[in-house]
Amino acid sequence: MTAVAKKFFSYFLKAAILVLAFYFIYHQYLKKGDNLKQFQNAVNRLSHEHVIVIMSVVVFLMFSNWLVECLKWQHLTRRLAPISLWKAIEGVFCGLTWAVFTPNRIGEYGGRVMFLPPRKRIHGVFAMAVGQLGQLVITNVLGAVGLLWFIFTFKHFNSWILVSITIVGIAFIAFFLTLYFNVKWLVWLLNRVSFLKKYHRFFDIMGSYKFDELSRIMCFCLTRYFIFSFQYYLVIHLLVPAIPFHVVVLMVFIVLFVQSALPSLDLLDVPVRATAAATVFHYVTGQQIAIIAAFSSIWLINLIIPAILGSVFIFKLKFFDRSV
Repeated sequence: MTAVAKKFFSYFLKAAILVLAFYFIYHQYLKKGDNLKQFQNAVNRLSHEHVIVIMSVVVFLMFSNWLVECLKWQHLTRRLAPISLWKAIEGVFCGLTWAVFTPNRIGEYGGRVMFLPPRKRIHGVFAMAVGQLGQLVITNVLGAVGLLWFIFTFKHFNSWILVSITIVGIAFIAFFLTLYFNVKWLVWLLNRVSFLKKYHRFFDIMGSYKFDELSRIMCFCLTRYFIFSFQYYLVIHLLVPAIPFHVVVLMVFIVLFVQSALPSLDLLDVPVRATAAATVFHYVTGQQIAIIAAFSSIWLINLIIPAILGSVFIFKLKFFDRSV
């Protein structure tokens, strides 16, 4: 298959997923009068003041979430080229602007490292990879916890199957935690690949972070995770207050885990993510439209608004700056 054909097939596949997701949402949730009526009733009972307070808190948490990410980025770049908090803010928000136009938010790497000295930009990509790995580990570990709770709560397997699933879940969690705190093993494997050996000085950046540094980075990741999980809880509780706190949080863990495994393009993947959320929450509520609205609103607040703000910093980029 030629490069052009592969590219065409990739776009076709993404478009097909998008169309199917829209179709599924419409026929599964929007076409049914009961779902629309339930959502309308949920909205009608809300007080204007209550909505303003909750959404104001959610927006405040959005800025808190990205401030923590900026602090994490500042910490990650210490070994490369120490930057000020403001410079970290510029890089993070500029990266968000690039991210919404690129598959799996890969443009976020380019946006951030452009605010580092030119000779440190490639190193910055691998430093950022450590932070992204930490966030992925948190998502997978807590997602596995949520899935184990889900299976024990809603699926009625025999005891041997439950024991096997638990062992697999614990092994899965142990694998990711071990990999993160021993990221130098991954570096060692990359350096063993013959055609990658010439890039070892970049890979070695990942292996240079010590246990205490990795622990601090993990704390940043965990803080961010709990902030946006709480955002989801606030909006879902606003629309569907009958779902208990622990159920909402564990369900959110599962949805975030599923979302992390899906290929994404931030501008287009809302229906895919919303479908995943509605499918998971179907086990605890019939108000799928409310769940779709909750996840869509958090996507808008957490990604699109910061991306718009980050567009201001794009004009400060120096693509051809040759200074150190």
